[in-house]
Amino acid sequence: MSVLVQTEAERIQCEIIKKLSPNERLRLSERIYFEARSLKADWLRQLHPDWSNAQVEEKVREIFLNARS
Repeated sequence: MSVLVQTEAERIQCEIIKKLSPNERLRLSERIYFEARSLKADWLRQLHPDWSNAQVEEKVREIFLNARS
C-alpha cells in the first residue's frame, strides 16, 4: 500500500488552489505548462548550443507531444 505524504507547503498550496475559480485554475495551469516548455527549451539550448531556435522548438514540441504521465 502506498502512502501519500504531504508537506505543509503542499497542503497550503492545495488549499489555495481549491479557492481559485475554474477560470483562474485554467490560467494557472496554462502558465505552468508554458513555463515547463520554456524550461525544457532552455535546457535543450544548453545541451545543443549549435541548434537553431526552430530545432529547439521542434524538439520541445516532440517531447511534449509524446509525454506520458
